[in-house]
Amino acid sequence: MSNLGLNAYRRVLSVPGASLFSATGLVARLPLSMESLGIVLLVVAQTGSYGLAGSLAAASTIANAVAAIVQGRFLDRVGQPRMLPPLIAVWALAVAGLVVSVDAEWARWTAFACAVVMGATLPPIGTCVRARWSHVVSDPRELQTAYALESVVDEAVFIAGPIVITVLATVWDPAAGMATMVVAGVGGTLFLAAQRSTSPPPHPRVEAAGDQPRMPWRTVVPLVVVAAALGGLFGSAEVATVAFAEERHAVGLTGMLLALWALGSLLAGILVGAVQIRRSLAFQVKADTFALMCGMAPLAFIEPVWLMAVALFIAGFAIAPGLIAALTLVQQSVPGARLSEGMAFVHTGLAAGVAPGAAFGGVVIDAADSSAAYLVSVACGLVAAAAAQALPHPSPIRQRSTGASEPLEP
Repeated sequence: MSNLGLNAYRRVLSVPGASLFSATGLVARLPLSMESLGIVLLVVAQTGSYGLAGSLAAASTIANAVAAIVQGRFLDRVGQPRMLPPLIAVWALAVAGLVVSVDAEWARWTAFACAVVMGATLPPIGTCVRARWSHVVSDPRELQTAYALESVVDEAVFIAGPIVITVLATVWDPAAGMATMVVAGVGGTLFLAAQRSTSPPPHPRVEAAGDQPRMPWRTVVPLVVVAAALGGLFGSAEVATVAFAEERHAVGLTGMLLALWALGSLLAGILVGAVQIRRSLAFQVKADTFALMCGMAPLAFIEPVWLMAVALFIAGFAIAPGLIAALTLVQQSVPGARLSEGMAFVHTGLAAGVAPGAAFGGVVIDAADSSAAYLVSVACGLVAAAAAQALPHPSPIRQRSTGASEPLEP
């Protein structure tokens, strides 16, 4: 990478407190990539039921998607230092309750209750960290670099988390994997909450209706649809890749194939943060969703495993840039008093799309094969690209603090 690219990251990480809260956020968000898999490994080991395991994981995921917007709203109103500790404490108790209820063979409703509470109280650490970046960085291009950095962290978390909990669950004990997840989540979240100097100030609710900052729904709604469609793409592609490897008697390579997909996204995220993109954010979302759709199209026609590995790696390059542009667009469009809530809408869209995408992909696999399931991913990409076209015409960059900035090209 050129010195210019390295300097972009060096500048944002030199902001006082930034490197600390970003590193803390990496640890604190590990449960996001470990929770569902940890539930499956725990329940299957104790009961042998994949159906129950999948149902509990789905209950947790759905609860997380539903609660994310409410969490974001309260994070904006009361602030991260007050909101995060009680959330993570209840989450840890719910994890412990799930482990005990499954191990002791309590009534199934207790396990489902714990799974729902787990999902509903898992803090949105990624949103919290990005809100901190928005608070400490005023230059829009530096903020894009910061968001690119967090995208890289996201990909690293989703590569490392499943590996850690799988190794602990299979080599040691499923409960050990869940315990490690709790240690990372509780320790990282409490340490993040303790970093008050970089936390955005709370914005208490103003009773006068006329004083309420408005949510820019013309931008937020298309982005939520884009996010939901991308969630469907991710869910269906993951299921299709598992089936693809199984059909070719190479189940052991499933993790490698998905890791290469994530690696492509990670590298693209690094590149986005290292260069200055002159196009508007709305244009970037439109271009990246179209590129992702096109990147997924060849997968339905690939037979050799090695070629699929290459194709997934290349397709992954369109993931991170689109998500970075979408979240940066939220940051520039949504009032600061509702920033966490605005980001939560996008994350909720992503989470809400994964389960139906995976389910529909599974139905197609049962009826046909993995190749047909990849066409589901292409269809989701088409929906995302179409929804992106509804984004309003780009306008010059709006600063949250003093200082001028140049408008981007449409």
